[in-house]
Amino acid sequence: LTPAAASAQEGESSAVTVSGSAGVVSDYRFRGVSQSDREAAVQAGITVSHESGVYVGTWGSNLAGWGTFGGPNLELDLIAGYKKSFANGSALDVGVTVYTYPGGSDTTTVWEPYAKISGTVGGASLLAGVAYAPPQKALGRWYYSGASATAGVYDDPGDKEDNLYLWGDAAYAIEGTPFTAKAHVGHSWGNDGLGPNGTSLTPTGSYTDWSLGLDTTYKNLTLGVAYVDTDISRSDSAYIQPGFSKGNDGTGRIAGSSVVFSLTAAF
Repeated sequence: LTPAAASAQEGESSAVTVSGSAGVVSDYRFRGVSQSDREAAVQAGITVSHESGVYVGTWGSNLAGWGTFGGPNLELDLIAGYKKSFANGSALDVGVTVYTYPGGSDTTTVWEPYAKISGTVGGASLLAGVAYAPPQKALGRWYYSGASATAGVYDDPGDKEDNLYLWGDAAYAIEGTPFTAKAHVGHSWGNDGLGPNGTSLTPTGSYTDWSLGLDTTYKNLTLGVAYVDTDISRSDSAYIQPGFSKGNDGTGRIAGSSVVFSLTAAF
């Protein structure tokens, strides 16, 4: 769960809106897998939107300091897209996210186009999305095993693979309470190995992630709690663990169930 851009600052006649957020989470989970070795992360983002629907933004978070990920302790995402709202309250959002890791290897950057459609049914807000990363080296299966990744010996250097992610989100404000219930489910398809830096968007080939949570907001502060889990097995979790932990020697199930807390300030 990551903080999202929220409230706007704009003049009455301004065609441009600037929004953003900053916060802390007890564990940075990306599609169910911990990116911070089950430790806390500080995150922030900002988005500049034009009344035409065009927007650009950036979002960042600290990581666990993956040794096999080129050495960076930072993820910095660059985002650009177009959002069209319709009279019935639905909206279509298309764009691209570029995942970068400043100071890391040149083969860590991933670019991933996406499309999302959102709307309301009764009192619930619903969203369905698809993200497809075309073949690129950062997603290739360069290592055939965890042993090869730990030893730093490439089995298929230069390999390029793609990745597909489908997901759905739902949110419902619980009447008579200050809480909003939220749910998420997603499924990833990609290579069943590790990339050139021991990482992959879908390191086990195919898996499902999900979460259930509650948010409450006071002024511009949002406090959240969520149960996050995946269907990645214990053995597969152990296989990907070295590439997603500090010093390449973390312990514990970084793809197992967890309760994640978040505190976000929007501006």
